[in-house]
Amino acid sequence: MSFKVALNFEDGVTRFITCPATDTVADASYRAGINIPLDCRDGACGTCKSFCESGTYEGGSYIEDALSDEEAAQGFVLTCQMKPRSDLVLRVLAPASACKTGVSKQEAEIESVTKLSPTTVSFSLRLAAPVNFLSGQYVNIEVPGSGQTRAYSFSSAPGAPRAEFLIRNIPGGLMSSFITQQAAPGTKVSFTGPVGSFFLREVKRPVLLLAGGTGLAPLLSMLGAMLAEPPAHPVHLVYGVTNDEDLVEVERIEAFAAQLPNFTWSACVASESAAYPHKGYVTRYIQPAHLNGGDVDVYLCGPPPMVEAVRRYFTEGGITPASFHYEKFAPSIAHGAAA
Repeated sequence: MSFKVALNFEDGVTRFITCPATDTVADASYRAGINIPLDCRDGACGTCKSFCESGTYEGGSYIEDALSDEEAAQGFVLTCQMKPRSDLVLRVLAPASACKTGVSKQEAEIESVTKLSPTTVSFSLRLAAPVNFLSGQYVNIEVPGSGQTRAYSFSSAPGAPRAEFLIRNIPGGLMSSFITQQAAPGTKVSFTGPVGSFFLREVKRPVLLLAGGTGLAPLLSMLGAMLAEPPAHPVHLVYGVTNDEDLVEVERIEAFAAQLPNFTWSACVASESAAYPHKGYVTRYIQPAHLNGGDVDVYLCGPPPMVEAVRRYFTEGGITPASFHYEKFAPSIAHGAAA
C-alpha cells in the first residue's frame, strides 16, 4: 500500500510524492528527486526534522537529542524514520530551492469564463495533467503575451477535472482585461505552482471560515475538499463583501450547506445602503458558539484591511484560537494569493 505525501516547504512551494507504507518519507523523497534535509539516516542527528500537519504515521526509532518526547507529542517527526499510515502533509523546515526542487510549470486551456456580477468573474481551466494541491493554495498564472503572472487561489477542490478560480473584475487590470476581453475556450495559458502555506489542515475541532470578497475562493476549495471527507465537527462560514453586487457564489455555498451536515454559513454586506438584510463586517456575525471557547481552527482570507480588522477583533476580545491561518490578497499584485 502506498500513500500520497505533500511536502510543503518553508517558501510555500508544495511538491507531492508517493510513499509505500514500508518506506520512510526520506527514502521516497530522494527517489522522487527531492533532496529534503538529511544526514545520518539513523534518527541520531535531527537534520531531517519536519512537522506533520496532518495524517498518521509510524514514528520509528531515534534518540532524544534528535527528537525530544515533547517535540514528538507536538507533531514533529524525523523523515528518515517515519513511515506513512495515511496520506500526509509535512512542513519541511527548508526552502524548496535548498532541496533541489521548485514549483512545477503546467500548460492548460481556458474552458469557460462566467461573469458572476459586474465586479466578479469566474473562469476554469482544462488541465493537460492532473494538478495536486492542498485546498486553499494558489498558482501563478501567466497572462498570455505579457510576460507577467498573477496569483489566484483555486476555488475548485483537489482532484477536480478542471481548475476553477474567482477574479475581481478590475477595469484596466491586466488579468481582468485578458479574461473578459480576450480569453475564449481553447486559449492556452500556463501556470506554476501550487504554492502557499494557507491550506486546510486535518479537521480535529470546530472550524470557522472567514472570507472577504474573492477571498472566498480558497474557502470554497476547502469546502469542496470536506465533501470528500465530511468532518465530524461544526464548520461555519462568514462571507463578507462591500456592496450587493460583490455577493457571488451564493447557490454554490447553499449546495455545500445541503451536502455537509455540520456546515452553516452567513453573509454580510458592509455598505449601509445595501439591499442585503445583513449589513456590517464579518466580525459582527461571529458568534460565541462559532469560537467554541477558543478551541477552534480559524481560516481567514481577504484584503489586508479585513485581515487586520479580524486580528484586532481577536486580540481585543482576548480570543486565542487553537490555530489561526490567514491569507492577505491585493488584486493588483503579481505574487502572493491575489484572488
